Amino acid sequence: MSAHARRQFFFAGGGTGGHIYPALAVAAELRRQASDAQAIFFCSSRAVDARVLAGQPYEFYPLPAQGFSPHPIRAIRFAAQFVKSYAFAKQVLSAVRDEAVVIGSGGFVSAPVIWAAQSLKIPIFIINVDFVPGKANRLLGRFAKHIFTQYPATTAYFKNGAAKVITTGCPIRAEFGHPNPDAARAALGLDAAKQTLLITGASSGSQSINQAAIALLDKLSGFAADWQVVHLTGQTHYNAVKEAAANAPIAYHAVDYYDGMADLYAAADIIVGRSGAVSAAEYAAAGKPTICLPYPYHKDKHQTLNASELVNAGGAFIVEDIIGDTTATANALWTALSELMANPARRAQMAAAARSVARPDAAAQIARRLLTA
Repeated sequence: MSAHARRQFFFAGGGTGGHIYPALAVAAELRRQASDAQAIFFCSSRAVDARVLAGQPYEFYPLPAQGFSPHPIRAIRFAAQFVKSYAFAKQVLSAVRDEAVVIGSGGFVSAPVIWAAQSLKIPIFIINVDFVPGKANRLLGRFAKHIFTQYPATTAYFKNGAAKVITTGCPIRAEFGHPNPDAARAALGLDAAKQTLLITGASSGSQSINQAAIALLDKLSGFAADWQVVHLTGQTHYNAVKEAAANAPIAYHAVDYYDGMADLYAAADIIVGRSGAVSAAEYAAAGKPTICLPYPYHKDKHQTLNASELVNAGGAFIVEDIIGDTTATANALWTALSELMANPARRAQMAAAARSVARPDAAAQIARRLLTA
């Protein structure tokens, strides 16, 4: 069978939405460009993976793989689950090895699948959307035919594979090209006459952002006549946040999870959220002024780096999420937010700047290369 006949595309990654959403964007583009292309997903056994993939038209296989830990017992468990995941992936891939392409999208799930593909001499590609690659992508980059990155500066982290790196931007879902803000307003019961502040902790939610948001509710009362709040809490924290905001002095809508993010971003006038790599790309595509609160526990500060392109362009600014001090975080957020909510000219300027760094064709670029693997 010729190389151009490869039409079984296996995506390997999971554990967070950030490892799955770019793969979904590429999978949809593959099907648009080649009607006979089939996409299959290897994901983690975490609930968030099943929730994201369950509504998609793709077969998916949860693997027992887990992240590495130096703790002796966990290290043994890691090795055992790696071997199980490797064996299962190899069995699946062996049946279609001449038609298969494997695309790693990061995280501990990708490693056993890529090792299996390497053993079968199946073409391997990697999608790396974080500014700083994770350990799995850095280790596995040596096996890849190409490594697709969001940021040009990421090339420096692939010391043994820099020649393979192609900067495409982050693949985002096609809906960002034609969002329907009215659909989000209708689904969430929003007032079309009011402006919308969207606060989000990404697909799993963020306890510290939730706490800061609750701390700001009384201060937001001064904007109640013209603004409303949509707060994506994450499933784990939803009930606690809903209870804490029961008497909010501003129109307030708590939501545990929302799948139509393109529509919701389009309905928003300001976004407050983390700066995961996918989120940063979506903020730019949505063309909305954004306040980023990077995840504070990463030693390499990669969420701060993820936001740097958007910040440097003038489409966003950063507020530090101060570990263990909700009051300080809330006060810093309020200083930035209150000025932005009161300044429509500044919001318009930031929106234009955000759009200037968007790369809406990333998924199409990647799909074209995969189809000629």
